[in-house]
Amino acid sequence: MATSTTDPRSTLRSGLPDRYLTPADLADLLAVPLETVYQWRKKRTGPPGFRVGKHLRYDPAAVRQWVNERAVADTAA
Repeated sequence: MATSTTDPRSTLRSGLPDRYLTPADLADLLAVPLETVYQWRKKRTGPPGFRVGKHLRYDPAAVRQWVNERAVADTAA
């Protein structure tokens, strides 16, 4: 059985991906250090994440909404 790895940046541009994003995917997508993603989670300032057992995941639609909200907030400031 072959597994395909999908670049999270391309999945967000083309629509909803077929998988949830990991913290590493989110860090790569936004070009920030992985530690920044964990700090956002701790401070509740980043995109909403959820746990699947012990694993943290992010819904790409929620990440896109969070990014759009940040863009609107920056242009309004």
